[in-house]
Amino acid sequence: MNLLVVGTSHKKAPLELRERFALTEGAVPEALRRLQSEPEIEETVIISTCNRVEFVLVGFEKQDGMAAFRRFAESFYGVRFDEFADCFYVYHAEEAVRHLFRVAAGLDSLILGEPQVLGQVKQSYFVAREAETCGGALESVFQCVFNTAKRIRTETHVAEARVSVSSAAVEMAEKALGGLVDKTAMIIGAGQMGELAARHLVSRGVATMLVSNRTHTQAVALAQELRGLAVHFNEIWEAMRGADIVISATGCPHFIITRHDMERLMAERGGRPIFLIDIAVPRDLDPAVSEVAGCTLVNVDGLEAATHRDLSERQNSVEAADRILSEEIELFRERQEQLNVVPTIVSLRRRVEEIRRAEIKRMRRLFGELTPQQEQALESLTQGLVNKILHTPFTELKQAASRPDRSEFIDVVRTIFHLQEAA
Repeated sequence: MNLLVVGTSHKKAPLELRERFALTEGAVPEALRRLQSEPEIEETVIISTCNRVEFVLVGFEKQDGMAAFRRFAESFYGVRFDEFADCFYVYHAEEAVRHLFRVAAGLDSLILGEPQVLGQVKQSYFVAREAETCGGALESVFQCVFNTAKRIRTETHVAEARVSVSSAAVEMAEKALGGLVDKTAMIIGAGQMGELAARHLVSRGVATMLVSNRTHTQAVALAQELRGLAVHFNEIWEAMRGADIVISATGCPHFIITRHDMERLMAERGGRPIFLIDIAVPRDLDPAVSEVAGCTLVNVDGLEAATHRDLSERQNSVEAADRILSEEIELFRERQEQLNVVPTIVSLRRRVEEIRRAEIKRMRRLFGELTPQQEQALESLTQGLVNKILHTPFTELKQAASRPDRSEFIDVVRTIFHLQEAA
């Protein structure tokens, strides 16, 4: 399989650059189709979250998928890829599979074991299937990815702390404000991240919960569930006058809160401090907001310190997860090696079946019409012979799958049985 993963994440690039390559939910299908339209690319899945954007590609045999990705990136994003190449990582073949295993299991996340990332990877896979850019090759890869992630989460304690970007944001706000029980909190954006943050705030005892979203019915539904108040999106400034904490997590491609906005708001608040957390990528809040007196602004990269509080305690779990990864990579390798001989096994079965049917047809001409019992006996006899004859070649082919000389061995089998035409 000509598998390639090209991506950038919090480990490789600052937030400012990740924003340039981030894709909104609505933009992903078009990007998938554009990437698959490159002549070297057969299949593709795009994983885009707040901390990473990754392009998973399967190229046609012996085709350079990286060259195709460069053309796509320069056309789709309007940039010279070489200017940003150092901020991207590239994994091929087995290393690409290992990386995807780590991503889905939360081992490569800003927050170790982050529970939301597996759902995000699954959603990326479903979007690609809907766009018809995910075929048999990536189907097999992602099923292994999901099974491995599930095994790691079941057999280790990596995700035991249940920490997420949203919970880390709430924890930081709680520490900064000395508690939340008498505070008013506001969530802007009622998507998955915003909803999680709102639930964490309520669980920590926040006094008043305000929810705003561009689609007001979604804000109303979440506010009712959490016994909070829904705020129309065009009324967020009035609501923010009384808020102590604001967590923003919309999917807007531009700033929804600027420095000028906050200067005006802080004047109306009489300078009373406000704690702002921006967990959106691209960002919702202009970084210059942090320069406004009374405003404390934290973005996703600023949450990193809070996320490693129990990393040392979970180090044993990380080591256990790495052992599982090694086992699953070996199983994946064996499955892929078996796939190398499947076409020959299928061709050989088909070839021998053609011979069997031709011989049965010849026998009918010699002996005339057979009774149903004779037909059944003839079928059973010839099928039994075929199965016995093919048993050893099939066994040898499967065992040869892991041999260094498997290509030569397969070629010999195809030559002996005249299978070259069906290669």
